[in-house]
Amino acid sequence: MKGFDKEKLKKELLASNFKENNGLILLSLNILQTKYTKLISLYSVFKTRNLGEDDFVESINFLAEEEYIYLRDIDTKNKSSLDSSFYKDLESKLSSKGLRLLNGGLSDNMVEV
Repeated sequence: MKGFDKEKLKKELLASNFKENNGLILLSLNILQTKYTKLISLYSVFKTRNLGEDDFVESINFLAEEEYIYLRDIDTKNKSSLDSSFYKDLESKLSSKGLRLLNGGLSDNMVEV
């Protein structure tokens, strides 16, 4: 096909999936409300949707960096991050900023809700 840019299409598809993944993770954490959820348990649900581990971790990292979610160590219950812990050792819950995003009080073009 003349004029077809395969790399551009790939980037657009990946960006679309990233936004959708971010929104689905936030919505999932919202269902559980105030309870922390182990990321490994959350990933096991998303794995059934063919979401790769790297994509899942990328979304978790983005959501934590944007302060839409809180991350803490499962054992110590201390605040943590993906740059200091493996995701399987962490649990998460929705922050008030994440809740505002889900309810339309904020907008972010990197999160599809």
